Amino acid sequence: MVIHCMSTSTDVPPTVAETKLNFLKAYKRPIPSIYNTVLQELIVQQHLMKYKKTYRYDPVFGLGFVTVYDQLMEGYPSDEDREAIFQAYIKALEEDPEKYRIDAKTLEEWARTQTPSSLVDFSSREGEIEGTLKDIAERAASGDFSYSRFFAVGLFRLLELSNTSEPTVLEKLCSALNIDKRSVDRDLDVYRGLLSKLVQARELQKEYVDREKKKQEERAESQKATETVAKCLGEPQFVRQ
Repeated sequence: MVIHCMSTSTDVPPTVAETKLNFLKAYKRPIPSIYNTVLQELIVQQHLMKYKKTYRYDPVFGLGFVTVYDQLMEGYPSDEDREAIFQAYIKALEEDPEKYRIDAKTLEEWARTQTPSSLVDFSSREGEIEGTLKDIAERAASGDFSYSRFFAVGLFRLLELSNTSEPTVLEKLCSALNIDKRSVDRDLDVYRGLLSKLVQARELQKEYVDREKKKQEERAESQKATETVAKCLGEPQFVRQ
């Protein structure tokens, strides 16, 4: 007799489709395609990160995502909608958007007070952020850390805010955190490429909007001129479509 064991766990993660649906339910207004296309790609990537067995949120990851999101949504028509989309996005992943914002702000403020040497030597100092970095280093050393692209961007943001320009500092920081620098370099290249494409897309969109606006103005002027001529000639003010 063969006995088949069945899992009784009910902790089944949602599917990607369910996460995307939760986002659409939380934010029902249309999002311009220039933003929505990238948002949909990001939410799929982050869903896959979130539901890995080794995933554990940390403030550097949070800072990285907030940085990516704010760069992505720069120039969005409405500040209120931009924040509403952020809230809907994070909640769709069953996480706390306020925690992301608070952690990002805390890390940014901390990084502004750091020097390249103090940033790298976090393990020898005490403090809330230093403790977070030590925990990451310990988990990475034991193989219990889930590295991600957002984490790489978070590291880059720390260096940026501490006015660090020496490439060797990133290498030393990665070493102190037990993170593979090659992965960080690769993901930062992807991040820079994404930003470059977004800038180009925004420029093209602006050119399109400007052209359409000019065409509308020209049509309005042409119609006004036609109506003026018709009035002078005593003809009915009728504009043929």
